[in-house]
Amino acid sequence: MSFVVCGEALIDLAPLAGARESTFATSWEALSAGGPMNTAVALARLGADVDFLGRLSTDRFGTQLRAHLEANRVGLGSAVVVDDPTSVAVVSLDEQGKASYAFHFAGTANFDWRPEELPALGADSWLHFGSLLSVVEPGASVVLEWLRDQPARLSYDINVRAAVIADPVEYRRTVEPWLEVVGRRSGVVKASDDDVAFLARAGDGPSDPVGLAAEWVQRHGLGLFVLTLGPDGAVALLPDGRQVVVPGHRVEVEDTVGAGDTFMAGFLAAYVEDPEDVRAALQQGAAASAIVCGRQGAQPPSLDEVRELLGRP
Repeated sequence: MSFVVCGEALIDLAPLAGARESTFATSWEALSAGGPMNTAVALARLGADVDFLGRLSTDRFGTQLRAHLEANRVGLGSAVVVDDPTSVAVVSLDEQGKASYAFHFAGTANFDWRPEELPALGADSWLHFGSLLSVVEPGASVVLEWLRDQPARLSYDINVRAAVIADPVEYRRTVEPWLEVVGRRSGVVKASDDDVAFLARAGDGPSDPVGLAAEWVQRHGLGLFVLTLGPDGAVALLPDGRQVVVPGHRVEVEDTVGAGDTFMAGFLAAYVEDPEDVRAALQQGAAASAIVCGRQGAQPPSLDEVRELLGRP
C-alpha cells in the first residue's frame, strides 16, 4: 500500500548549541521540519512508498524543504508549488530536551489550500494527515471537505499545538469533525497523552487521557486510537475495549523534536503490513521514536536501525 501524507512542511529555527552569542546577535539553525513532512520522511526511511501532499514555497527555505524530501525519496507528485513564503517555527527546549514552538505562519505557503489543488485518491492509498493542517484556516476547512469524499484509508495525528489555539474547548470543537471523518472509515487516530490531557480540560468526558481516547473510539467508530506515553511507551485502544500496551526505551535524549511524527511512521509502516499485530506495530513505533530522540531535530532512523534496537532480523 502506498502512503500519501498531507500537511505542513516548515522550517524549525533551533538554537545553535555552543555558539557564541551577544545582545546583538544569536545563532540559529534552520532545520527542515513540520509534523506531516517528518512523518513522510520517516516512512520513506523505513522503506515505505510515500508521496507528500503539501504546499511548498519557491523561496530559499522552500527549496531546502523540497531538496530534503527528494533526498529522502519522498515523492512530490502531489505537492503544490506556490510563491507564498515558508512557515517558520521558533523552537525552545527545556532542561529535558522537550520542545515547544512559537509559530510564524500568517500568509505563508502551508495553509491557503484551494479545492483544485487537492487530488482524487484511490481506495488503495493510505492518507495520513494532522497537526497544524487540521486547525489553521482557511486551509483546514477546505481539506476537511475534500477528505469527506476520499475513499483512501485514513490516519490522523491530532498533535495539539496550544500555541495556535490556547482554549481547550475551542480546540476540542476543532478536532471533533476530523474524528468523525476518520471514524466513518474506521481509521486510526494518534495523539500523545499530553495532547489528550489538554483536550480533556474541555470537560466533556473522562479527564484521564486513556479513558477519553477509549470513549472517542466508541463514539466515533474509530478502528484504533494510539496514545503515546513519552518514555513510558504507548497504548492502543481497540473497539472491543482491549488495550495493547508496550514499554518505551530509555535513551539519552538530545531533544524530542519529531518524536511523535516518527512514532507514527514506525507504527503505520508495520500496521499496514499486518493490521492484526497491533503490538508489533506499537513496538516499531516506540523504537523509531526512541532513536530520533537521541538525535538533534527530526532525523528518523532507517528500518535496519529500528530492527537492531528491537533485536529483530
